[in-house]
Amino acid sequence: MNYTYILRCSDDTLYCGWTNDLKKRLASHNAGKGAKYTHSRTPVTLVYYETFDTKEEAMSREFAIKKLSRKEKLNLMKGFNLEDYDM
Repeated sequence: MNYTYILRCSDDTLYCGWTNDLKKRLASHNAGKGAKYTHSRTPVTLVYYETFDTKEEAMSREFAIKKLSRKEKLNLMKGFNLEDYDM
């Protein structure tokens, strides 16, 4: 399984990425070993994700989400409840 995800950083900014192991990637971000952007913005919280069968699909969706404005990303996240999804 591949994931495109959005994190809320400690400074209230949003970070979008993709991975094939969401739990491990989240732990990596919070350990300061994730992306350069999140390194100084820990702790980060997972606020949104989508699943894909292929890496290419996840990467394509990440690219599309990164083009969105903050307002559009927040609208995308509206109504998304992590408790409704199993990782």
